[in-house]
Amino acid sequence: MNLDKLMNKHLTRYFDGSKTIPEETLQQLLRFLRSTPSSTNVQPNHFYVLATPEGKERLAANLGERFQDNSEKILNASHTVILTTRADLPDSHLDAVFTKERADGRFADPAKHELWEFMTRDFLNLRKYGYKDVNHWMEKQTYMALGMTMMAAAELGVEAMPLEGFDPTSVDKAFKIRETGHTTTVLLALGYPDPAKTYPSPISRFDADQLFTFI
Repeated sequence: MNLDKLMNKHLTRYFDGSKTIPEETLQQLLRFLRSTPSSTNVQPNHFYVLATPEGKERLAANLGERFQDNSEKILNASHTVILTTRADLPDSHLDAVFTKERADGRFADPAKHELWEFMTRDFLNLRKYGYKDVNHWMEKQTYMALGMTMMAAAELGVEAMPLEGFDPTSVDKAFKIRETGHTTTVLLALGYPDPAKTYPSPISRFDADQLFTFI
């Protein structure tokens, strides 16, 4: 990965609508998204991959009145991913996680798996009843998946643009997302940049001595 190139470029804001991500590249990126970690392996997400004009048009038409300037970006992107997060964390979801972990042989020693399940339930109870931030905590897992996938996209030569400019209630309704126990958290548009709409100016960030404290 060329980190110097990444550190000196603006995120793409406009895509070339004539270019499509090759299927092999897309599947590789989705495999990576599926593999991204989450705290306690809670896996609170479901991802809607909009690959057809109809899917992208539905999203673009349901961003909400004040966010219509983002419609063009979605329509010209090769693909857009709706990253959703569970609205709650029922025991049935946690049981499904543990069942899959056991089937995959995550822990060779059954005793270690028993301990893992006990510690996970205890930690999640702390988030639910102690910190009372389980929804925010799950959304943080979503953003971790988002950031890592953006880096993976760059490695594959694909531009990735995160979007928070949308009405989640409208998007949820358009795709019947809340019926699944999830809600929309963030969008990720993927594709190739429009060369006529790139930013030639340098990026602007605080100097290192304002950002880092060495102890």
